[in-house]
Amino acid sequence: MHHLINRAFQSFVRDTFGPATCARLIQQAGLRQDSFECLFDHDPATTTKVVDAAVRLLGRPRAALFEDMGTYLVSHQNSENLRRLLRFGGARFIDFLHSLDDFPDRVQLALPHLDLPQLQLIEHSPDAFTLRFTTDLGDLGHILVGLLRAMADDYGALVLLDHRGQVNFAEELTIQVLDEGHTKGRRFELAAAGEVA
Repeated sequence: MHHLINRAFQSFVRDTFGPATCARLIQQAGLRQDSFECLFDHDPATTTKVVDAAVRLLGRPRAALFEDMGTYLVSHQNSENLRRLLRFGGARFIDFLHSLDDFPDRVQLALPHLDLPQLQLIEHSPDAFTLRFTTDLGDLGHILVGLLRAMADDYGALVLLDHRGQVNFAEELTIQVLDEGHTKGRRFELAAAGEVA
């Protein structure tokens, strides 16, 4: 999992701040390679080095960087495949939320070597939820906040998200859906461009 976080973080920095900043980040992290190969495992210490170097280089708090990366993973044109995979979760944002329990299994169909943490959605009312998960990646909650915020925008929903941190041995996010049809949202079709539906 760390290798994918490293690769996603590198892509986020490169696409958001430019290749020169990305090269400086790798240099300041004290790494010997020029990029993170997605299919090879990395020591978790590598992730720490990269993120600490980014905090210093970009002058941004760690949590804010990871939330921005989560947003990038859905909204940037280079991440269209992930957006499509997430949008298959349902026609409405609340349908998408209910599909999160199955998301790790759907990802494993495409990437069987990837071991994502199980997500548990707890419904308190038709528009109030808690998302729980257990992971050794301390920043995953912030990534999910950014990703969920971007998905809400994608669907046109107005939501409040709160990263509660560790609660009863699991990490928790609260989700309050204020208006599912707040804006039109982004266009989405089941068939990708160039495919026959």
